[in-house]
Amino acid sequence: MNFLKRSFLSVKARKGKSLLQVFVFSVICVLVLAGLSIQTAAVKSGDLARQKLGADVTLQADMEKIREQMQAEQESSGERQRFKSVPIPVENAQELTSYDQIKGYNFYSSTTGLASDFTPIENAETETTEDTSTESEAPAGRMGGMAQGDVSLQGVTFTDSATEFMDSTSTIVDGEHLTDDDIGKNVALIEKTLAEENDLKVGDTITITNPQDDSLTVDLKIKGIYETTSTGSEQAMNFTAMIPYNKIYVPYTASAALKGADYEGTIDSAIYYIDDPADMESFVAKAEKESSIDFDTFKLDANDQLYQQMVGPIENVASFSNNIVYLVSIAGAIILGLIVMMSIRERKYEMGVLLALGERRWKLAGQFIAEILLVAVLSLGIATVSGNAVADQVSGQLLNQELESAETTVTPDSFRGGGRFGGMQAAQTRSVETIEELDVSVTPDDLGLLAMIGLLIAIVSALLPSLTVLRLQPKTILSKQD
Repeated sequence: MNFLKRSFLSVKARKGKSLLQVFVFSVICVLVLAGLSIQTAAVKSGDLARQKLGADVTLQADMEKIREQMQAEQESSGERQRFKSVPIPVENAQELTSYDQIKGYNFYSSTTGLASDFTPIENAETETTEDTSTESEAPAGRMGGMAQGDVSLQGVTFTDSATEFMDSTSTIVDGEHLTDDDIGKNVALIEKTLAEENDLKVGDTITITNPQDDSLTVDLKIKGIYETTSTGSEQAMNFTAMIPYNKIYVPYTASAALKGADYEGTIDSAIYYIDDPADMESFVAKAEKESSIDFDTFKLDANDQLYQQMVGPIENVASFSNNIVYLVSIAGAIILGLIVMMSIRERKYEMGVLLALGERRWKLAGQFIAEILLVAVLSLGIATVSGNAVADQVSGQLLNQELESAETTVTPDSFRGGGRFGGMQAAQTRSVETIEELDVSVTPDDLGLLAMIGLLIAIVSALLPSLTVLRLQPKTILSKQD
């Protein structure tokens, strides 16, 4: 009789044990399929998150190296060195804008100034401070002995990709955004409250003076008016220039011009927006290898915090589901193997008779494998029907647990341009929605991989136990039967 036919009849005759094998194999297949489906869903969600968020890399002065250089100079000369920021040459920053990994960029140059022909917005605290300063004949707005001005200038290349506008903290209400076409021009965006208090509108001109050198002034034509919802920090509100309403956006060339001749053709920092966070390392490596940037003074600081915040929970779920696949596959093969082993040992006499009649050993092994494959086919069908629902429930529970422990906000440097006034800018809390749901669905690839895993489990669980019996001689098997 053909061994395939015998395997079918054997499964049919041993209904109880066959059902037990179907149940165990179905549980294994369902859990494995759930794990595979969760991993597929996590990969898809991660791809969507990368497309939505991207990441950014900041070119800025390496403060740690600059500090080390200062200490070395101080030790060698014996004179106290005064800390001085190092501006970035624009041509160095522009080298990186042509790299394939980036989808956009922005250059920043920050400073403060004194309003010459308009009145900045003040609060009660700053007004009291300035009144006291006047009585003591000390200039208002001084910090650390240096006049800092009463408005802040944020020099940029594009205002629409500045942090506050990307976060919708600030929005244009009249006029237009600043773009790279405005580089070299004296134009500005001012806040709505500042415009209303001074009866300013698009097309008007305002004058700002360098707080330490009144011979340095810039006349800015208002190109647009924006509105901010930022309230600033309590510390920042003590200084007029730090009040959000007094923040004026200008091309980085205008901000550099107000600082003085030493800063012309320079910026404080550059932000490069990477299309895919996975490309950040290659971008940095290429820049360090090919660009003319002095990396003894400057550094590229990769930032993918928002991406990690968004996909962190699903990556943890995917990792856990990956462990499920391994553990269930190994444990399932062992459990199923033990069940098959017990079944084979009960059939020693049958095998002895068949061997005595001249049946080949490989056909007997093939019979046991065929029997378990019949069970596997039924189990795969059950898993295909129920695996999607189980995967959805499991992923939901795991993801909810991860979300409970995940942080929902990060606090980046809001004044990303740095500069002389950057350190005192109020930090903004930038948040991003974490992925709270996985779109789990069984794909053909998942079923194909499950079939391969199931086939491997079936062969291993049937072949290894059968070998322990088939290695015996027919006479030995029959002589041991009662």
